[in-house]
Amino acid sequence: MGPVMIESGPSPACRKLLDQELTLFQEEYQKHYLPGETKGPEIGAPYLLHHPESHNAVLLIHGFMAAPYEVRDWAEDLFSSGHTVYAPRLAGHGTSAEDLAHRDYGDWIDSVERGYEILASCSEQVIVAGFSTGAGLALHQAIRHPERYRAVISVSAPMRFKGLSSTLSETVERWNQATKILKLDSLQKPFARNHPDNPEINYHRCPIHGFNQVKALMRAVGQGLPGLAVPALVIQGNRDPKVSPKAGRMIFDRIGSRGKKYAEIDYHQHGIVRGRVGTSVFSAVNDFLSGFLNTSWSQG
Repeated sequence: MGPVMIESGPSPACRKLLDQELTLFQEEYQKHYLPGETKGPEIGAPYLLHHPESHNAVLLIHGFMAAPYEVRDWAEDLFSSGHTVYAPRLAGHGTSAEDLAHRDYGDWIDSVERGYEILASCSEQVIVAGFSTGAGLALHQAIRHPERYRAVISVSAPMRFKGLSSTLSETVERWNQATKILKLDSLQKPFARNHPDNPEINYHRCPIHGFNQVKALMRAVGQGLPGLAVPALVIQGNRDPKVSPKAGRMIFDRIGSRGKKYAEIDYHQHGIVRGRVGTSVFSAVNDFLSGFLNTSWSQG
């Protein structure tokens, strides 16, 4: 169990930071392991695809209730295009839904920022990218630390959810807090059923608190988008059943950067970074990256 090294290895400093992340995963995997829920360690382990001839790196962030393996196809495509790639494991992921239920989005930000330190130790410039909640975290990073990132790529960021259940989640969490105070634990509803596109990767229970943390993260992102100044690519599926297809355009329109691009993918599921549909996403990403990295793209 461990991060994957391809070709020659990274610097000793990079390897040390990477080993720390692997050790943390091993400890949390053992602590929070639940038979029937916890996936194999190869699903949850963070990994580095180190490209010895590249000065560019991509910090690639998975989504809520998922794991680094969710973005593996994307990572390998980026690597084959000449980029070093690191996929961090967000706190509470790759272990169990019980673990995730006690995490806040600040914990996920910490995971991402440690990932940045890994790439900064072995690359000259870093691009931050993510899928779903990972896209929200990528945008948050680019807003908060524009000096760190060459560009940001957002795929299916959940700026607006679909469905009645998403609007009731805060009410359910307040109910859970009240029943805890009254010591009526049997009346709590800490989890909702999840029907993932990738059941071999994602949790099948959605922590109500965690879902509300995603919404809180996206509110913070929405407030900061006008100040986002780095080049940005926003991608959204036009028939996404979980996130409003309008969410991508909302994000794009609010971004302050003049160097921004938008791409729409025709697909009927939320997950668009795996399988055949992923190739359309990867093509849009590669066009964007080759354009601005070669300084030949137009801004505006």
